[in-house]
Amino acid sequence: MAGFSLVCAVLLCSFVANAKPTLRKERVIYHDPELSRQAYDDGKGHQYDHEVFLGKEEAKTFDQLTPEESKDRLSKIVDRIDGDTDGYITTAELKAWIKRVQKRYVFENVAKVWTDYDLNKDNKISWDEYKQATYGYYLANPEEFEGDTDQFSFKKMLPRDERRFKTADLNGDLAADKEEFMAFLHPEEFEHMKNIVVLETLEDIDKNSDGHVDEDEYIADMFAHEDGGPEPDWVKTEREQFSDFRDLNKDGKMDQDEIRHWIMPEDYDHAQAEARHLVYESDQDKDQKLTKEEILENWNMFVGSQATNYGEDLTKNHDEL
Repeated sequence: MAGFSLVCAVLLCSFVANAKPTLRKERVIYHDPELSRQAYDDGKGHQYDHEVFLGKEEAKTFDQLTPEESKDRLSKIVDRIDGDTDGYITTAELKAWIKRVQKRYVFENVAKVWTDYDLNKDNKISWDEYKQATYGYYLANPEEFEGDTDQFSFKKMLPRDERRFKTADLNGDLAADKEEFMAFLHPEEFEHMKNIVVLETLEDIDKNSDGHVDEDEYIADMFAHEDGGPEPDWVKTEREQFSDFRDLNKDGKMDQDEIRHWIMPEDYDHAQAEARHLVYESDQDKDQKLTKEEILENWNMFVGSQATNYGEDLTKNHDEL
């Protein structure tokens, strides 16, 4: 896990009608800019890429494909990525494809849950509708949760969700249209939500509630030191990263500005970094672009990339975005 930071806690709440609700916690993975300049670790990297860029469940599906099936699907996707049909895939074309895949993922994720929350079918989701759908059981049976001290308990998450909902609600009518609901569920994708992402990250990692993230809290967020043995080398490297690059004012802790710099560096484009990484690792003749043959030669790396969301790319209408 060295070279990656698990940051920006994004809470999505799910429910089943007439049953006790559950909270599902997910994290946004921010790709390390240095990865594009590192040698690819064939022994470790593929499965991690699958889970980071496809999600664990989708990765399991792709793991069931034979190499022949994967190569066949990848070949068809390459044709779609090659926008000018010149037989070469450039970094710019890969970047555009990755952004398109991510945009479609956000859109479809919202569409999938929309009817669960739009209870009165007015094509908006009010805060009251969302609160009832997600927290209705908790609100009706608070005694069942009295001993719940978990960081992501309903008692703590309800006001946090309300704060996020109101930030996403740009017109202040306490009812989210689809764009506003996208911002609520995927705040990391929207400029006006970034302060919320930073604040939630701070709240998730700041265990002593002093309004800062110190080095031990930073490390604890990514590594559980359970056996009491020596820290792995990658943890030692992360401690150095904290000292050298995270704690910018050298006061031994990160404030909100430093957290923002960590998880949302202004000069870092995630899609661009991933596109460069794919080209760097697969460009056999070093001409800064890829042929279909070069991509298929390195097919098992692309399985785990955002550029090849096989399961849906081959069945969706690609004019929708």
